[in-house]
Amino acid sequence: MTSALAGLMLMASSLPSLVDQGDKEFTRIRYPQAVDLYITALTSSADSAEALWRLARVYVCQADISPDEQKLELYRQAEAFARRCIEADSMKSEGHTWRAAALGNIAVFEGGKTKVKLCYEIKRELECSIALNDSDDVAYSILGSFYMALGNVSWFERRLAAIFLGTLPDGGFEEAELALKKAIAIAPAVIRHHYELGLLYMQLDRDREAVEEFHLVESLRAQLASDRRSQSAATDFIAQLAQ
Repeated sequence: MTSALAGLMLMASSLPSLVDQGDKEFTRIRYPQAVDLYITALTSSADSAEALWRLARVYVCQADISPDEQKLELYRQAEAFARRCIEADSMKSEGHTWRAAALGNIAVFEGGKTKVKLCYEIKRELECSIALNDSDDVAYSILGSFYMALGNVSWFERRLAAIFLGTLPDGGFEEAELALKKAIAIAPAVIRHHYELGLLYMQLDRDREAVEEFHLVESLRAQLASDRRSQSAATDFIAQLAQ
């Protein structure tokens, strides 16, 4: 065996190990360490879809807890890694899911016309992800948040958007509830799913159901750094709804 071939085999065998180590650091909510390991995995295989979608995920999660002035750049990095994942393997559902997550956050920083354009792109990515993997709870959860945002757009605002920006996708609160409940059915221990459903119920004045979801948020184990903020907010919402 030549030394070059042996080197290639060693690099290939190290890829799963590096990704696994990165996953352990991600689970420990040690995001910078996870990034380093996933980036190192890319030195073994620059088009590793497994490393690329995980980088998109960790950059979204890091952005969620970062100062406002740092968020946009981190979300853009997440979107770039997700796009590379899709280019490497368009059948990898996680690439589409985390690109949608990144784009949804990028849209917050954009003007109206770009927001409308991104709406269709986000929806398309989520539908693609779910078509590839009907058990992707994250995709359903983001879809629920997406529809909740659409439900908050009034008829008048939709008319204005249609005139000046372009029509918005169909959907609203009913679709949001269905998607979030689907996410919970797949992964009942994930805080985000219950927190978003609680927010939806608050907007629909279904206070008892909102409080039930927020109590679940308080009781579940934090799996992401942003979960701690959600738990704190849930506690505040419970007190607010009790008044």
